[in-house]
Amino acid sequence: MMQPSKDSWLASMIPLLATNLREACLNIRVLLGVIVGLCGLLAFPALAQVVPTATGETAQAPAPVEENPKSADGKSPDDWRFGITLYGWATNLSGSATARGQTADINASVIDLIQKSDSLGALDGYFEANKGRFGFFGDVVWAKLQIPVSAAAYRNPIAGLKLSVQANAAITTSLTILEGGGLFEVAKWPGSDQSFTALDVLAGVRYWNISTSIAADVQANLDFSRIHLDRFDQSRNIAYFDSGSLNWVDPLIGARLRHQFTPSQQVFVEGDIGGFGIPGSSLFSWNVAGVYSYTWQFDGYALAAVIGYRALSTNIWFNNGLDGTGLNLVIHGPLIGATVKF
Repeated sequence: MMQPSKDSWLASMIPLLATNLREACLNIRVLLGVIVGLCGLLAFPALAQVVPTATGETAQAPAPVEENPKSADGKSPDDWRFGITLYGWATNLSGSATARGQTADINASVIDLIQKSDSLGALDGYFEANKGRFGFFGDVVWAKLQIPVSAAAYRNPIAGLKLSVQANAAITTSLTILEGGGLFEVAKWPGSDQSFTALDVLAGVRYWNISTSIAADVQANLDFSRIHLDRFDQSRNIAYFDSGSLNWVDPLIGARLRHQFTPSQQVFVEGDIGGFGIPGSSLFSWNVAGVYSYTWQFDGYALAAVIGYRALSTNIWFNNGLDGTGLNLVIHGPLIGATVKF
């Protein structure tokens, strides 16, 4: 058998080598294209920071928008926010109070109450926590208010009795009010320069603990069978009618409208209604407040001054006849305080 010549073998190998060379060049071009593309992707974020201007100069490109942008306090909407407020409430009282069947109409200004009361006004604390659109709140009010006879009037007085001018106060009311519930932001309308308006709805409960004592001077022979006394100071002929400690809980629903003018200035108006005559609750209650706050931002926390006006009302009745006890009262007045936010 004849062996192929050297020349013929080389001639047969040339086409095969040419084909392999073309495939190698094609693979190299593809590899170079991939490398260039990867380098472009890696370099794009850095190049995107500098954008040529119309004059050929370079300018800083705008930073990409974050999914959860942070506000002026350095927190995103998904962070918890807390606020604790301590404030004084310069209260005025209007309405009526009934203890042991004795009813007195009340119209006392903050000046009337300061003259007789142990405290200058209601001492309040408010707490709120928010995360995103949800939040919860708590509020406490305590006061012991003593009302002079000049700010009260006996309704349907019994002969031989009149509101006392000898006692420290004609009417003494001690009250503790605890409130708590949840918040939900239902709408938010952005404005310019970090301003916005938001609407929240709220629901919760308000716990009341109130006691009322009415002091009356005994002026003549009195038919004690017509009244139920709790105490009698025979040396001064002063009769005391005490309601005892009254406790009840009102469910409440309401809304709050907030407007932020700037990151430092905000105002809100809030209102709620409750009671609804449910057993163990008042016949009806309502609350309205308007507050303005100014905030100073620090590293990790903020301080705010608050000023506003609040009105709170209840209408409730216990028992009937000689032992009838109840309140139909509006507590209202200006408030001022300070808030810590973190």
